[in-house]
Amino acid sequence: MGQVAYRRALLKLSGESLKGDADYGLDALTLQYIAREVQEAVNMGVQLALVVGGGNIWRGQEAADRGMDRTAADYAGMLATLINSLALQDALEQQGEQLRKQEKIVESTQRKLTERIHDANRRKEELSKLVDMQR
Repeated sequence: MGQVAYRRALLKLSGESLKGDADYGLDALTLQYIAREVQEAVNMGVQLALVVGGGNIWRGQEAADRGMDRTAADYAGMLATLINSLALQDALEQQGEQLRKQEKIVESTQRKLTERIHDANRRKEELSKLVDMQR
């Protein structure tokens, strides 16, 4: 094992990097490759924090450009990020990597996301009622 330049590192993985050669989605071989690379860095003594995107599954801006409410489109993108995180977590665990799970963060994010979607839907309904009353 060689000398590492940094003891701690942040690795940002775009969602696009998880799809391999496919047009969209997740590629199991790519996830396994990334998991092996992460494991190698950890074995060298590097503490890694991973950040994962969701662009391989969903693009909020593209959906908004096609007429979807931008907030709803962005929430869908957050769900895509959670899907990718779960897939990467599974690949890492299959490599035998001990993860310090951030379940409370994930649970909190899911709860907040659900609340925001509910609030956005409620505001749309209220706005629709106001428009109907003005007619």
